[in-house]
Amino acid sequence: MNLLKIFLLVASGFLAAPVPSGAQSPQQSSEKGEIRSSRHWTDLDYVGDGQTGHRLDIHLPEKELERYPVIISIYGSAWFSNNSKGATFSEGIGQALLETGYAVVTINHRSSNEAKFPAQIQDVKAAIRFVRANAGMFSLDPGFIGITGWSSGGHLAALTGTTNNVDTYEFDGRTIDIEGELGRFTKTSSHVDAVVDWFGPANFLTMDECGSTMSHNDEKSPESSLIGGPIQSNREKCYFADPATYANAQTPSFLIFHGDEDPLVPHCQSEYLHEKLRSTGAESELVIIPEGKHGPGVLIPENFQKMISFFNQQRVDS
Repeated sequence: MNLLKIFLLVASGFLAAPVPSGAQSPQQSSEKGEIRSSRHWTDLDYVGDGQTGHRLDIHLPEKELERYPVIISIYGSAWFSNNSKGATFSEGIGQALLETGYAVVTINHRSSNEAKFPAQIQDVKAAIRFVRANAGMFSLDPGFIGITGWSSGGHLAALTGTTNNVDTYEFDGRTIDIEGELGRFTKTSSHVDAVVDWFGPANFLTMDECGSTMSHNDEKSPESSLIGGPIQSNREKCYFADPATYANAQTPSFLIFHGDEDPLVPHCQSEYLHEKLRSTGAESELVIIPEGKHGPGVLIPENFQKMISFFNQQRVDS
């Protein structure tokens, strides 16, 4: 689709975004940080409110296809960044997916300094709705949308998967709005078909017990900042933020990676989530990497290939 047609659709109100900037990528290397893409659009406003935290990029593979299966990618930042979507390529995940034929959609979300949970998961849901509603505009296949993320992005990716088809959730007399009503496509589904979680936290309340080198119980920790208070004094909020809370037999398949020497997010988090998923009847595979740290030794080509094989299999099964 040419830029003029997209512009006219924006003007008519069909697309909740500014005119995308499509371009041929000049890079010719597949090393970390490089992007080999046939077409890309940057800084699309998936909500339509002009916020930095509500922008996404779409990258298409060099191989020409009528439509491309989609992977949504969420960066890790301890939920403190609202503008790190480019890190998907600096970490190497993005290029590995592109070279295998997946369209890669990298998204920003609001930081915990701007808005407290559940704002971040509402942002992710809005981005997915935008992608699915406008798939035809960007040669995307809405029939398969997977999601991945690392660290805090892994948490949000996992939460997105377990809350498939969950609009609101009630616990102990309190109701939380998971889906939200951001953007113009609130009637469009935000479900995903498969999840790859790279060392994301899950049960905030047990992180210090598992041997973390930082204090997650501290009132200024990333987790406390996300929910708006010290985690041990806000157990109900932690329950709502825990992906395992929503796991059920209809949850999409998970692949989880975690290093056994991760000093920031202890690997007990992924073991816990994996066990909870399996106990509900959901499919989950856990890969513990010996001597793996918080990224180093885990975000490596060998594991990227495992991720790709997993997504490929889920496409066959879907």
